[in-house]
Amino acid sequence: MRPAGEAFVVIDLLGRAISEPLDWFDAESLLEATGMSYLADAYELRLEDGEWTRVRITEVSASRVRVKLEDWGDMKAPTREYILPFPPMGDLRLFEGS
Repeated sequence: MRPAGEAFVVIDLLGRAISEPLDWFDAESLLEATGMSYLADAYELRLEDGEWTRVRITEVSASRVRVKLEDWGDMKAPTREYILPFPPMGDLRLFEGS
């Protein structure tokens, strides 16, 4: 959570604000309710050519976000990973079909 005057804004693990300023109790409740399941969702990454491609998050830390190209669980598929700065800004977005 990030202080906002006498209130608090809830921040997810990707560094995104997910609430308006709330009192401590409501912010804490939202944080608990949100959990971390959104990290398992499909995302899209904007590549250098400007095209968007589907990816999955494999790691989030205070310094980076690591994603891999969606391989649909194919254990034989080659793995292609990208390391993004934290927070990933506009290069990573939730896949619209999720």
